[in-house]
Amino acid sequence: DVTAVALAASLGAEVCQLYTDVDGVYTADPHLVPEAQKLAEIGYDEMLEMASYGVGVVHPRAVELGELFNIPILVASSFTQNPGTLIHGGASMEVRNKVRGIAHDLNVAKITVVGVPDRPGISAAIFQPLARAGISIDTIVQNASINNITDLTFTVAKSNLAKAMEVVEPIAKSIGARECVGNSRMGKVSIIGTGMQNTPGYAARMFGALSEQGINIQLITTSEIRITCIINDTEVKDAVRALHRAFELETPE
Repeated sequence: DVTAVALAASLGAEVCQLYTDVDGVYTADPHLVPEAQKLAEIGYDEMLEMASYGVGVVHPRAVELGELFNIPILVASSFTQNPGTLIHGGASMEVRNKVRGIAHDLNVAKITVVGVPDRPGISAAIFQPLARAGISIDTIVQNASINNITDLTFTVAKSNLAKAMEVVEPIAKSIGARECVGNSRMGKVSIIGTGMQNTPGYAARMFGALSEQGINIQLITTSEIRITCIINDTEVKDAVRALHRAFELETPE
């Protein structure tokens, strides 16, 4: 994907066509949500969020290059003549005025450092060694301090959990934290759409849909056009289906 877009940019192409084993970008994974709809077009920003948070149709770096050099990217199937999805910067606001898709990712593990002294330098003491070990951190949440003691929670890829625990456990002891707890049974589900910018109600609607399914939200992270909830991995499939229904994405645009 990245090579194709880079070549298209260097050759001055009008569009980069990526033919793969899927026929476009859908509102959710069709294997989980049979009524998911294929998107005729999607903006760079929305596609980048979807690619970064679990939609494996296009590599995120390819989307970044497409936006940087203003190269539209067509994603279509190698096996059918069906029209694909065009990723570009000119999608109309009429199409983009709501949630465009639901992304999910099961490659999530959570680490909580419990009973951390709340003083300057503690976060650096934890995250600098993780960076030196080549471990990427996703979500970071620090609880409100009570009596100068707090809990610090962050997520990593499941494949990095054991290595991250090896790095963090001795640090936790050295800074006087109570314990370090790892959990590999996590996943994340996201709603994505430029229509969420400066528009109330999307978070409440998302949390309500998950609550109706009895799904407990453990962590929340957001961007201007995305809301992501970290939940138990066994509940991700139900969460995707519930959110797809809640935002009425089964209706063609």
